[in-house]
Amino acid sequence: MNIVTLLPFIVLIGAMFLMTRSAKKKQAAAAQMRNDMQPGTGVRTIGGMYATVKELHDDTVLLEVAPGVHAVYAKNSIGAVLDDAEYNRIVHGDDEDLKAEGTIVPDDASSLTTDSDVDASDAKIDLGKKAEAGDAEEKDVDPKDAKADGEGDTK
Repeated sequence: MNIVTLLPFIVLIGAMFLMTRSAKKKQAAAAQMRNDMQPGTGVRTIGGMYATVKELHDDTVLLEVAPGVHAVYAKNSIGAVLDDAEYNRIVHGDDEDLKAEGTIVPDDASSLTTDSDVDASDAKIDLGKKAEAGDAEEKDVDPKDAKADGEGDTK
């Protein structure tokens, strides 16, 4: 056999080897991260829930999802172990690093309206159809009268 005919198979096997190797590295890093968890550490589950580690067991972990609310999760369900600053920023909204500069956006839209906008909104808006000169004559005709004259007959 010629080496040129075997070249595509060699490339395919090499690519498969590299893909499985990188996947194994990611799995090992995730397992190491889960093993390095300590009680009191903030974590994010693979479902996106943020909690604090209370107890560690062989295959499970006890998480405090809210003050006084505990839940048991599998260790494999921990997606990320967060450092204290990131956990406090996400969960408690502590933005020590970010200082508000410039304009501050209000929580409601009340500051976006001015007094002239309020006065304009108090005026009643007529949503009815305006009658034109030709339409006014047709509106005087009663539908019963139009049918009697033969206009409404579609036979």
